[in-house]
Amino acid sequence: MKKVLIITYYWPPAGGPGVQRWLKFVKYLPGYDIEPVVYIPENPTYPLIDKGLLSDVSDSTIIIKHKIVEPYAWASAFSKGSTKKISSGIIPAQKKQSLLQKAMLWVRGNLFIPDARVFWVKPSIAYLSAYIKENDIDTVITTGPPHSLHLIGLELKKQLGVKWIADFRDPWTTIGYHKQLKLSASAAKKHKDLEREVLNTADTILVTSPTTKKEFEALTTKPIAVITNGYDVEKVVKQPLDEKFTIAHIGSFLSERNPKILWEAIAELINEDSNFKADFQLKLIGAVSREVLDAIDANGLSGYVNNLGYVSHDEAIAAQRKSQVLLLVEIDSEETKCIIPGKLFEYMVSERPIIAIGPQGADFSGIIQSTNTGIFVTYSEKERLKQSILTYHKQYRGGGLKSHPVGLQQYSRKALTGQLAELLKKM
Repeated sequence: MKKVLIITYYWPPAGGPGVQRWLKFVKYLPGYDIEPVVYIPENPTYPLIDKGLLSDVSDSTIIIKHKIVEPYAWASAFSKGSTKKISSGIIPAQKKQSLLQKAMLWVRGNLFIPDARVFWVKPSIAYLSAYIKENDIDTVITTGPPHSLHLIGLELKKQLGVKWIADFRDPWTTIGYHKQLKLSASAAKKHKDLEREVLNTADTILVTSPTTKKEFEALTTKPIAVITNGYDVEKVVKQPLDEKFTIAHIGSFLSERNPKILWEAIAELINEDSNFKADFQLKLIGAVSREVLDAIDANGLSGYVNNLGYVSHDEAIAAQRKSQVLLLVEIDSEETKCIIPGKLFEYMVSERPIIAIGPQGADFSGIIQSTNTGIFVTYSEKERLKQSILTYHKQYRGGGLKSHPVGLQQYSRKALTGQLAELLKKM
């Protein structure tokens, strides 16, 4: 059986989307005659905890650990709230940042390159070099963010000549929050230089979207494979649908992911349609930025909000399947066209219709269209958004609101792991 070393920061009991991709790959790789060895930090600082995910880790999975020095743990002594938000990607709008938050962002971007987990790189190289030699491992996979983990793979490749796959769950220098890190010219150059070196040294690059592949093809001639995120078979007890016409957003609702046209459209529908007003509820599950809540309030919608906060993955899946409509929002920018949110695939198998809002040409718009799982609108299509919500509301009132998906099997975690296994066996 081929052994593969997977280097990841996020692993149960970590919660949130960062843990799902490789947790599921590791779950299914043994079925393709590949033995995964997972390397994780011994003492991580995770912004979200979900112990329920531990049930997806087989007792036979080999997991090795090594200590990490965590700057976020130090920063928590000054401001636990700000540290937790920044480490989980929730960055306040520029005009609402405190002096401490501005300082933390500057330090994060300019002193910790490529990120705050960079102090794990050198000790990991020493530890893993010995482990790889002793255990006859010839293939290493690093997954980021945090992209500092790719520097571990880079050095292992140089020192040992192992085969190396660099997996990018998100882009590096073009990720949405990168420009908020108050980078100096020299820091920005160092980020780009490291990114280029990783892309040109790894044997294969793995990405989650066609747009990221196209972006990286301008920086390297190395082979690039697209394996999206996906859905897994979930053991969730079927529950009745919400009585209200609930539009639910599951996951972090970031400051810049604030769909003002949606709040305006809903406010107008409430004023124009008494049935809609009586039926509507906005359900928020996960961390929500202050800017999003302020925008909701500014449109007179606070009384319609059911804000449940962060819940476990199992609870989130159950909430998805109870909701009438599911909301998917991505930042309106050129840089975010490549982002295919992991929750999209869980949404698609929930049998609930999706309302998606994002930039023109977003990769996930094509997936929604081809699978017949909902509608996609850009930030300039408020009237079309209103009509889509009205259509769903009429179907809800008639008792027939449901999605009718096609072609979902290609996005199952097991099928996607099969693609990864084929790639690994060719190396």
